Amino acid sequence: MSARILIIEDEFLVALDMQVGLEDAGHDVIGVGDDWTSAMQLAERKPGVALVDINLCDGATGPAIGAWLGREIGCTVIFVTANPRQIDKPIPGALGVMIKPVDTRQVVEAVEFAVAARDGRSTPTPPPCLTLLEA
Repeated sequence: MSARILIIEDEFLVALDMQVGLEDAGHDVIGVGDDWTSAMQLAERKPGVALVDINLCDGATGPAIGAWLGREIGCTVIFVTANPRQIDKPIPGALGVMIKPVDTRQVVEAVEFAVAARDGRSTPTPPPCLTLLEA
């Protein structure tokens, strides 16, 4: 099943790799942003799932962006970061975290798991690349 995906990542090549892989898998990447401002603008396109890095162009704003996307947009958030310990409290809408580096296959698997969970479909255990966050 196709999903509307928002990518918030400040490393251009990482974001491009995720975008191409997700689009090749049939998903609709609605935009790529690299900071709080671009995340807010792109969120107007109503993503279903967001891939969010922690440390962005404007600092460690990823957790706040993820919380805002979950609370205000109703988006399912997957953090993709080399610094998972920076997520130090529950974040509304946050499903889990992937530790960089990740490959395209892992990103697609995590997004498809998130879509299945979001749609309430019976889901198997999460892919090994995705650590679920406590709500």
